[in-house]
Amino acid sequence: MPLVANILVALVGLLHVAILVIEMFLWNTPFGHRTFNLTPDFAAQSAVLAANQGLYNGFLAAGLIWSLFAPKTMAFALKVFFLGCVVIAGIYGGATAKTSILFTQGLPAAIALVAVFLARGKD
Repeated sequence: MPLVANILVALVGLLHVAILVIEMFLWNTPFGHRTFNLTPDFAAQSAVLAANQGLYNGFLAAGLIWSLFAPKTMAFALKVFFLGCVVIAGIYGGATAKTSILFTQGLPAAIALVAVFLARGKD
């Protein structure tokens, strides 16, 4: 079970790296427009805000990746903290921005969080 939990944590971390790349570097491209259903004009006007969001997603990814390599005494708490942040962000984003955020970000993090709790003490 610890391996499954770590794989899920890694996948959530990689998802947030991908979001960082799109929001910081691909926002004003056709791929960014399609991904977030943006008009080129809106994308241009919101690029700075998107880059800021991307940076925060990068911090989440960094924390999740850190949790995979941290000493055992810290790893569980780091996983719970950063996955909890993603779950809360997913709920908030789903409620205020786009419902699909709940399922694309919040749900994978919630599943990983459950796996982390189930794996606790089994490694």
